[in-house]
Amino acid sequence: MRRSAVLGLVLSALLAAEQGAFRAGAARVDITPAKDAALLMSGYGGRTQGHTGIHDQLYVRALVVDDGVAQAALVTCELIGFPHPLWERISQRISREAGIPATHLLLAGTHTHGAPAPARPDSSDAKPLAYTRKVEDAVLEAVRQAKAALEPARLGAATGRANVNINRRARMADGRWWLGLNPDGPSDKTVAVVKFETLAGQPMALFANYGVHGVVMGPRNLEITADLPGATARFVENHYGGKVVALWTSGAAGDQNPIYGPGTEFSQVAALGQLLGEEVLRLAGEIRTSARARMRATQRVVSCPGQKLAPGARPRTEYVFENAEPVDIRLSLLRLGEVALAGVSGEVLTMIGQRLKRESPYSNTIMITHCNGSSGYLADDAAYAQVSYEIVTTRVQRGCAENAIVGGLREMMNEGQ
Repeated sequence: MRRSAVLGLVLSALLAAEQGAFRAGAARVDITPAKDAALLMSGYGGRTQGHTGIHDQLYVRALVVDDGVAQAALVTCELIGFPHPLWERISQRISREAGIPATHLLLAGTHTHGAPAPARPDSSDAKPLAYTRKVEDAVLEAVRQAKAALEPARLGAATGRANVNINRRARMADGRWWLGLNPDGPSDKTVAVVKFETLAGQPMALFANYGVHGVVMGPRNLEITADLPGATARFVENHYGGKVVALWTSGAAGDQNPIYGPGTEFSQVAALGQLLGEEVLRLAGEIRTSARARMRATQRVVSCPGQKLAPGARPRTEYVFENAEPVDIRLSLLRLGEVALAGVSGEVLTMIGQRLKRESPYSNTIMITHCNGSSGYLADDAAYAQVSYEIVTTRVQRGCAENAIVGGLREMMNEGQ
């Protein structure tokens, strides 16, 4: 080896040691089902026919980080989400087979409504169970590949804005509240980006977060698609020639739909994906990174009183709710330097996410929903006064979710101060 090359390696090693022990690695694994598998798709209750084709591929994307003391994994999957039993099974496998404890895992669905419905681990339906096993194996493989790719890294974060979402809790002509478009309703337009790059300044992964449902394509679509989240990730990855892994996560999007759809035009998926993707790339170009990133991961489960809706047509003028079993909500925190990634196992409404950011001790606080399980819709207290789709669907009684989520995560953040 030439003397200059040896000197370069020595200087690189000294630079890595001086700047800290933080390392990162990323990977992407395909989970697209077979074209002829005819799997039922999730997200819309009226679809009884299995998928008829593939419009775009589905992926698991994984990022593994290491601060020299511990490792953690952030995994996004282009599915509607992960039921609690499925998360338990996958997290145990990652802990056992990849050496990353479940408490150091953020496993989030992008919430596309164009992917197969995941099967429960105890399902007796062979086809969806086989596909779900494929997803499990792919998640583990993505984590393994990301772990094998670990190298000294730097990270940084920034936020921007995109007008891609709109509040969907709309008042109808007869005074009832239901699904629609409400431009006057609360809507968080924040695009959050965390950039991971090599010590030489080459991007390796971008984590992006935005509050919107993956429902540009509506219930009449029977082609597999990652919808808006996937279109955004693909736009970013294509910009870098496939050399960067783009992990997309949903923010507090329980009451947020895209400004286009739900409809039937894939051109609208691409248009909104480009809008979000362009803002992600703009922010990535402005982020200043650092190799000093102390890591901390923790989880806790909070429980809220449950409710169920008495039978009847929806929407209607009056609703009757009955007591039901308590609902567990898993809260997850992964702190990377001054970035706090706050996971919640459900569909959180906008006002809860905004309150968390106001009360968080970290200026870079990002809520990741559909994360580490599925607790259904989680509404702020005030939202219950307008009985919309989200309120008749939630399994949680009024007066619990908002304080349990914000208070619980805030306590978890303060414990690590």
